[in-house]
Amino acid sequence: MWPWGQTTQLLVEPPWTPPVLWDRVTLTCHGLGTPGATTWYKDGQRWWQKGPDRFVVTESGTYQCYRPGTGRSPPVSVFNGEGGLLVLQVPVWALLEGDMVTLRCRGWQDKPVASVSFYREEKQLQRFRDGTELSLSPLGRYRCNFQMGTNRLESVPVTVTVHGEHPHGRHPKYSDSPTLIPSRLPITVSSC
Repeated sequence: MWPWGQTTQLLVEPPWTPPVLWDRVTLTCHGLGTPGATTWYKDGQRWWQKGPDRFVVTESGTYQCYRPGTGRSPPVSVFNGEGGLLVLQVPVWALLEGDMVTLRCRGWQDKPVASVSFYREEKQLQRFRDGTELSLSPLGRYRCNFQMGTNRLESVPVTVTVHGEHPHGRHPKYSDSPTLIPSRLPITVSSC
């Protein structure tokens, strides 16, 4: 049986969402059918017919792929930092109950940021002078900001959700290799 059910999947590397152009994002199309028979869509329009199964993204936009036999993948949007100078990212793999998740607050094109604050449901969780990552297990709506004098930059909020319990009550080690299943993304990106 096809490992992701009978649907085409679009995998993202590096495995963070929302993916940002300055990370040199690679998209890989997985599905049944003949290799090399992949059709790519960008912003809803057919963009590349009989393209490769994998490529490096050079333009921001929303991408999908189509494989004969398993159909069109769920969309993946790659951003170039439009709408703000901070981005809050979480891993793309599906989270199960009890998992730890790492949130990354990053400056546009990886510009250094300091004095980053993380918020959950509008309550400040932690402030770092130098750090930009926070690992935690509670679910909820998160954002980060960066304050410098009177200037304040804020990320688009993300909502972290779980997608089930660990099989047989087993809790995996955080270092276990994740399964990248973008159709089961652990977050939804919502606008401010």
